[in-house]
Amino acid sequence: MIFEDRRDAGRKLAQRVAAVKAVDPLVLAVPRGGIVVAAEVAQALRAPLDVLIARKIGSPHNEELAIGAVAVDGTLLIDESLTKALRVPDSYVKQQVEKERREIERRTRYYRGNHPAPVLKGRTLIVVDDGVATGMTIKAALRYLKPQGAERVVLALPVAPADTAQELRREVDELIVLHTPEPFYAVGQWYSLFDQTSDDEVVEILDSIRDLYPGDNKTPA
Repeated sequence: MIFEDRRDAGRKLAQRVAAVKAVDPLVLAVPRGGIVVAAEVAQALRAPLDVLIARKIGSPHNEELAIGAVAVDGTLLIDESLTKALRVPDSYVKQQVEKERREIERRTRYYRGNHPAPVLKGRTLIVVDDGVATGMTIKAALRYLKPQGAERVVLALPVAPADTAQELRREVDELIVLHTPEPFYAVGQWYSLFDQTSDDEVVEILDSIRDLYPGDNKTPA
């Protein structure tokens, strides 16, 4: 299965997500690319849309090689065997955690503007990304959600490796993955068009969905 672009993936994903029994649903996009997919899901469900941000921690000599991930509240996942094999110092990990937490806070402020964070407790949270590879970053985000009191957490993805999908299934109440191809090298290989999504596009999409389905994301008086 090859998706035309993220909107195509979102429309196909929305067909599956529509069958979920949801209580006061809230769609949470993993930006940046995930926001385009999530917008299609939110529109299909007539549900509000917000962001769920976590950040990868790259190794000292290769930023693309994830040794861990951190969520907005500081929830931290570390690949202990990898950091040991690479002899990554604790001081480096601590420095990167603080750096990425600041970036999460910056992006959250920029994306939401004056709008408050949505209520999570008692709702069906539908977490959407454009796909995952190792799943470490989204796993950190999901573990942040666990103590928030959601009625149900659903993870919806267009594509993921089969082994990663199996791991992520243990992190949520329900997992929806449209395609689990093998071999799997990168998320982008399963899209005909996989261009970059800018911060401004994230804000535009959030604003457009907020106008349609404001939920509790109303600007304070």
